[in-house]
Amino acid sequence: MKPRENYSGFKGVFKFITSVISWTALVILILLALFLAYYTISTRIYSSKGEKFEPYVSLYTIVSGSMEPNIKVYDVVISKKIKNPKDIKVGDVITFVSTSSISKGMTVTHRVIEVKETEKGTVYRTKGDNNLSPDTAPAEFHNVIGKVILRVPQLGRVQSFIGTQSGWLIVIVIPALIIIISDILKIFKLAGVKNQIEQIDEDNKRMKRERSKREEIRKEEIRKRLRLEKSIYEIEPIVTQKPTRIVVAKKAPMQTDDISKEPMILSRTKARNAKSNRQNNSRKSKQRKNKR
Repeated sequence: MKPRENYSGFKGVFKFITSVISWTALVILILLALFLAYYTISTRIYSSKGEKFEPYVSLYTIVSGSMEPNIKVYDVVISKKIKNPKDIKVGDVITFVSTSSISKGMTVTHRVIEVKETEKGTVYRTKGDNNLSPDTAPAEFHNVIGKVILRVPQLGRVQSFIGTQSGWLIVIVIPALIIIISDILKIFKLAGVKNQIEQIDEDNKRMKRERSKREEIRKEEIRKRLRLEKSIYEIEPIVTQKPTRIVVAKKAPMQTDDISKEPMILSRTKARNAKSNRQNNSRKSKQRKNKR
């Protein structure tokens, strides 16, 4: 987003005034260039046809006080071309080429006070608002340049000032040079800013690469330290083999059967019972002996 201009302080006010003058001069130059281009092209087109060029809109600076106080000296009037004579009525202000003996051939801007139809066509009796008497010769329609549609107060002073060498230098040349120099400085400034941005991007990329490299080194050091600590403090497991327990069954006592006379292997329970019976029999026999 473009930063907002700061016009505070003396420098800010000077910068604002310079900016206004420069842009005003630029607009005037553009309008003048467009008008001159239009006038030149139209003149050549009409000349090629053998006709007189009559612009649709004309600008004229008032140099006399005949229309005061409504139209003053150095006011600029804008006149629009009229195609139909009936469009001009009493009270309209028109610009025409005078046929009067006093101002013959001059461009005059006066007010219409009467409209007449003659053998030559429509004619207009005119009079300046500040004059005591009407014009000596009426304005014929084919001499009418246009009807005034707009008045720009005191713009003629600027036109007169621009017409001088000092005015042309101050109003046109110097502001144009200021604009051109300002644009050139802006281009250099933008180029410098672009180089700074590229340098900052390169620095950021380099710092990022260095930071990534340092991070990898730090991680590798941590992994090495962990492996070293593991090798120091890790206790090797002692693998022991559980001894195999061998259970040997006791041989059962052999008894002799009276009938078969063959030994019989008794089970462990029966062997215990047999042992217990023998002990009981032995104890009973001892007790009998003692009684005797």
